[in-house]
Amino acid sequence: MDIINMDKNRIIVFDTTLRDGEQSPGCSMNTEEKIKVALQLEKLGVDVIEAGFAAASPGDFDAVSRIAEQVKNSSICSLSRAIDNDIKQSGLAVEKAAKHRIHTFIATSPIHMKYKLKMSEEEVIKRAIHAVEYARTFVDDVEFSLEDAGRSEIPFMKEVMDAVISAGASTINLPDTVGYRLPHELAAMVKELSDFAANRAIISVHNHNDLGLSTANTLAAVMNGARQIEVTMNGLGERAGNSALEEAVMAIKTRKDAFGELYTGINTAELYPTSRLVATITGVEPQQNKAIVGKNAFAHESGIHQDGVLKHQETYEIMKPEDVGVFKDSTLILGKHSGRAAFRDKIEHLGFDKVSDEELNSAFERFKILADKKKDVTDDDIRMLITDEALNQDKTYELVGLQISDCSNGMPMAAVSIKHNDSIMKDANIGEGTMDAIFKTIDRLTGIKGNLQSYNVTSVTEGKDALAKVTTRVTFDEDTPSFVGHGLSIDTMLATAKAYLGSVNSYHSQKERLSKNKEHQV
Repeated sequence: MDIINMDKNRIIVFDTTLRDGEQSPGCSMNTEEKIKVALQLEKLGVDVIEAGFAAASPGDFDAVSRIAEQVKNSSICSLSRAIDNDIKQSGLAVEKAAKHRIHTFIATSPIHMKYKLKMSEEEVIKRAIHAVEYARTFVDDVEFSLEDAGRSEIPFMKEVMDAVISAGASTINLPDTVGYRLPHELAAMVKELSDFAANRAIISVHNHNDLGLSTANTLAAVMNGARQIEVTMNGLGERAGNSALEEAVMAIKTRKDAFGELYTGINTAELYPTSRLVATITGVEPQQNKAIVGKNAFAHESGIHQDGVLKHQETYEIMKPEDVGVFKDSTLILGKHSGRAAFRDKIEHLGFDKVSDEELNSAFERFKILADKKKDVTDDDIRMLITDEALNQDKTYELVGLQISDCSNGMPMAAVSIKHNDSIMKDANIGEGTMDAIFKTIDRLTGIKGNLQSYNVTSVTEGKDALAKVTTRVTFDEDTPSFVGHGLSIDTMLATAKAYLGSVNSYHSQKERLSKNKEHQV
């Protein structure tokens, strides 16, 4: 990366949804889901995608390497500790990317060096130099993070920065790892270290939200010299989360009076579609009043506000909903008599321009069934049908039929039919409840026993005929993380069965793929 000739007004957007965001409790994703998120982040215009921690597991390595092969316009980055094997696995994982980066780190705060690393300042500097030099044998673009920079001493940080820049690091990240700093404190630190780095490296910030200040801190840093922001969609991340991409980007775009000529390369009309995809895959919905992408972000309840917006939009809206990809239902109304062409036009209007013919045909058939059952099929319904179809492409086991029975004093029972290898398997079982009976029957039919970790059901739209979206998180063995499954149906129990079977399919698919690809050993 040419630091000297870089556009000084361009803010590099480094998205870590697939790494730090995935560390949110209950937010783990399988490889296929990570690929779909990565491709959407590329469409969004993200400059750098931190695809994961390649050395963490064979599954993580597989995800990073497959993303590296498929994403062309964004740089693909893998995180690694300042340890040779971590760096090697990162280098191998991003090897096939059109643009690639290794992000390595070591803690620099007194508390971390004393209690976690048990290393002296001299040892930390030596380790940091070696990490950057070794990373440079795999890639030209190396980022170095001073972990817990928010609680580190500035003189020592300058020593580390000098050392790693000389070793070949082109980006220096100053993470507020525990979300400790106030905006004016972080601004002062970034200003001093940005001036110190001058044209030798890009200064980056990675802020956590433990005190609810992550986005404020990110913006304060940008105003004081930071030219890369590390963010996540919907603000996902460890503990209270990270600075939200959509908030930081829209603040820079909306407040030109404050940020002047500073800009990002983000296609803001893709913010809402990206938010919806991440929420659907993780099963973690943004709170209703979440800035930019929340359900109520552009809702006006007050009569005074409604009157003002109707007279002139800018009276109560500082940005247009369309700017972030929130569009009112189009005039093209879909119903049970609608054809395939109208359906395709609708999904393209909603931003789904890369839907395969197979996905389109399958979603269209599901739409026709839904239209027979629902009075009004909304844009949210259509959006969810397409997303669900994309998330459930792996159909090793496919639900064919479900029959349940339950009563207050009887035994809950489930009869399930599953298609596998062109044959139909049928079985029935009783359980402690209807869901338990469904899961036990699926376990017996597939021969794969799962342990339900979490279960979530939400309504896609309002009304008694609303689609139920069910998300399950299931573990199957001690060697792999939990797997998320997605189910969609007007009938909640049917959606539940589909979601659980989706978790089974994800587990089966990843286990098969990794068994065929054993060249990576952590």
